[in-house]
Amino acid sequence: MGMNTPEHPRYSATPTVMLEADKPTGEQPMELFITDEHTEYYLSLLGDESIRGQLTGLGGWVFTLILCVAVICILGGKWEGAYMILGSGIPLVVLPFLWETLRPLPLPILFNRRTSEVYFDHDGDLYHAPWEGISAVANEFQLVGTQIGGMQNASLEIRMWKFEEPETAVMVSLGAPFGKSLSMQKGFWEYIRSYMNNGPYFDENGNHSESDAFVKSQLSVRPKMSDSFKQTLAQLKQAKKDAGGENYLGASDVVKLILEPLLYPQDRIQELTYSLAKRRSRNLWPKVVTERLKANGPITRLVDLEHEQGVGVSKRVDQYPQCD
Repeated sequence: MGMNTPEHPRYSATPTVMLEADKPTGEQPMELFITDEHTEYYLSLLGDESIRGQLTGLGGWVFTLILCVAVICILGGKWEGAYMILGSGIPLVVLPFLWETLRPLPLPILFNRRTSEVYFDHDGDLYHAPWEGISAVANEFQLVGTQIGGMQNASLEIRMWKFEEPETAVMVSLGAPFGKSLSMQKGFWEYIRSYMNNGPYFDENGNHSESDAFVKSQLSVRPKMSDSFKQTLAQLKQAKKDAGGENYLGASDVVKLILEPLLYPQDRIQELTYSLAKRRSRNLWPKVVTERLKANGPITRLVDLEHEQGVGVSKRVDQYPQCD
């Protein structure tokens, strides 16, 4: 199907905006729900499989129901039936758990404050970029289609170079562009810029702060499924207070009070599975990266190692190609 047929969405692009490491964007720092870890030494962005663990969570939820049935059988003295039920239910958790934790997760994009550089894994090859002099390309466009109408989107990309092969470069997207505006992407770049230049903690204006209050407030906005019931109870408590004793429960509130506790085990198992898979995947980074993520690790940049090895000696750091 061609791009010009009525059924196919169209892209309507606006001029590209260049964002730089040493120049404010004019926006306040904004986290766009894609920061995976914000630590004292590095910032990582969520990869393509942040939903890893959902299959195990679903299996765990079914096993919870099976476990309840098994308990009923035991209370009724039907031990053999309980053993059979449990035997059939355990694989529903164990098999997807092993499959989802043993398969490596795609490695995240890492911003290293200690060495002032960025790392990215592309199909097993290490790419990097010095933070000094780095530029980002932000491009706002509208996706238009007969089914979706007009949807505003904005991409944010940086250029990175293959380790020990600086003639090879890729453009790396800092999160999916869908549903984001140019101002949102500029705010996210300001969040990264504040972290790298003034961090690890900063205030709402991007200035250095000894307190992590603003950063925590940004990260806490990201929805966490296992916290949904707690958030619902807090909302209902406030609704009761505002109603002054009047009936404050709606039909949707009743549904939430029933479903969210039932889904809590599934959500917790999913989060645990993802956490374990992420922990195992950290070991997949090359040694030159993992040792630089440590508090007492080396502070030399990968580009400096390349120069020491005679790789790309003719290219000074500040002469690395900038994004067009």
